[in-house]
Amino acid sequence: MLETMRTDILIIGSGGAGLFAALYAKKANPDLDITIAVKGLVGKSGCTRMVQGGFNVALNSDDSIERHFMDTIVGGKWLPHQELAWALVNGAVKRIHELENEYGCYFDRNSDGSLHQKAFAGQSFDRTVHKGDLTGIEIINRLSEQVWAQDIKRLEEHRAVAFIPTKDGSGIAGVLLINMREGSFRFVQAKTVLLGAGGGPTMYRYHTPSGDKSCDGMTMGLRAGLKLRDMEMVQFHPTGILAGNDTRMTGTILEEGLRGSGGYLLNGERERFMFNYHAHGERATRDVVSRSMIEEVRAGRGTPNGGIYIRMAHLGPEKVAKQFKGMVKRCADCGFDLAGGDVEVLPTAHYMMGGIAFEPDCTTTLEGLYVAGEDSGGVHGANRLGGNGVANSTVFGGVAGEAMADAIARGADWREPDASVLEHEVGRCLKPFASKPGDLNAIREELVDLMWDKAGIIRDKSLLEECISELDALGEQHAASGLADSTRAFNLTWHDWLNLESQILVSKSIARAALAREDSRGAHYRSDFAETGELEKTRYTTIELSDGDELKTGSEPVEFSIVKPGESLIDGEAGAPPEIAPPPQVAE
Repeated sequence: MLETMRTDILIIGSGGAGLFAALYAKKANPDLDITIAVKGLVGKSGCTRMVQGGFNVALNSDDSIERHFMDTIVGGKWLPHQELAWALVNGAVKRIHELENEYGCYFDRNSDGSLHQKAFAGQSFDRTVHKGDLTGIEIINRLSEQVWAQDIKRLEEHRAVAFIPTKDGSGIAGVLLINMREGSFRFVQAKTVLLGAGGGPTMYRYHTPSGDKSCDGMTMGLRAGLKLRDMEMVQFHPTGILAGNDTRMTGTILEEGLRGSGGYLLNGERERFMFNYHAHGERATRDVVSRSMIEEVRAGRGTPNGGIYIRMAHLGPEKVAKQFKGMVKRCADCGFDLAGGDVEVLPTAHYMMGGIAFEPDCTTTLEGLYVAGEDSGGVHGANRLGGNGVANSTVFGGVAGEAMADAIARGADWREPDASVLEHEVGRCLKPFASKPGDLNAIREELVDLMWDKAGIIRDKSLLEECISELDALGEQHAASGLADSTRAFNLTWHDWLNLESQILVSKSIARAALAREDSRGAHYRSDFAETGELEKTRYTTIELSDGDELKTGSEPVEFSIVKPGESLIDGEAGAPPEIAPPPQVAE
């Protein structure tokens, strides 16, 4: 049985993008019927809640929007869509004031009452606003309270599985959802739809996002004929806890502010090594630090568990315990002493810089569908600066909310769905119930090892070709695997099957885009093409599904609409930390 409902605006996801979109649309027109659909619970799920570090914004009189912009472009290796990056850094100023003054976020302050801004890597000014090291919880709690207080409908534990177009394919008619509590299908017809489900590279052995993140939004976009860009650009955060193979705590983040405040990275011989790889040391961009750590481990200079140490004790254990309360407790839960000892860490898959191509008003090529947050591509280019992620989701979430309300005011209406697509997508989701049970956990284990070993931090042609071939075989194995339990209500194995379907398709996109880019750029490093090509001729890769459901790659030139390589909007070096402490050879 297929349930149906109508709403003016349907929002997929309840992170910073989704909640800001709902609040902005409601502010634009209080009479709008707005519905939020989310896999989990509003306020309790999503990646924004997990943000530790903070929110980048140019507030200090010695900082500037232009400086934030140049740090973003240089950090992104000249690959970002410059109009999107400009919208990000401008909108961040407005958003931080709204979060603080309108929605009640309580951020850390200096003694003079101004907002405290800490150091993050890859930035030429310390501009990261934060609430200790638990910034995301503060933001999501306050935004959720605002949503709960308004007439905004919530479809919790509803999984989005397909965008349903009109019969002529000219626009989106609505979204097919699974009511996870009952196992039933629900089609929500909407005048406008926002995709803000988040990404989450959980197809890697070590990863930071929660297990329910499986890049469903990107998968739905591909199936709906949308083009993805920059899919080879997967960000690895340098400092994921290395707590052993039998705990999910392995891979969870120790935030970048640790290194920004003066933390050391030490190899297995307790040597501080980052200045051997980059002049900015531990405050180099995430791609540089992650790659350097892996090189140390490969050279036989890793820790006993195959990682690197992070040390904070030289800053004073009491100071560290106070400044990084959340991180100290997280390490203590794993039996480690962050404030006074050394903790083993390893790079961990963290963020998808690639995603659905979109415009600064959050529109896509499918009329009526908008996108914001980690589902979108083009804002960060080849490397996301820490602190630009939550800024991205909240800035563009608000933009999308206004844009959707405006589209409805100008006459956007409900569209009739293509019934054949709706029927096909229901059948696709029910397919595993008609097949013999398979070992989904074995498939997942093979997937995460495959992506880590052959499409991870260091890549080359032969590894990527092997990866693509093995992914194709893994996809066939998954498609042939069924479920032992025919009950649909809260059938988590069914949702594991759907998660794997999305993860495998997005993994194929990552591997194919990585094979197509024959240079090294930010997070994408090819050992067989170690040099970066001419910046003036920078192109971004694209991925889309052909009519035969085959992935095809392409590329398009980056438009340098604001600044060109060799030019700058600021004095001084973009991306260079304000101060670099001279490195001791051995940090004992």
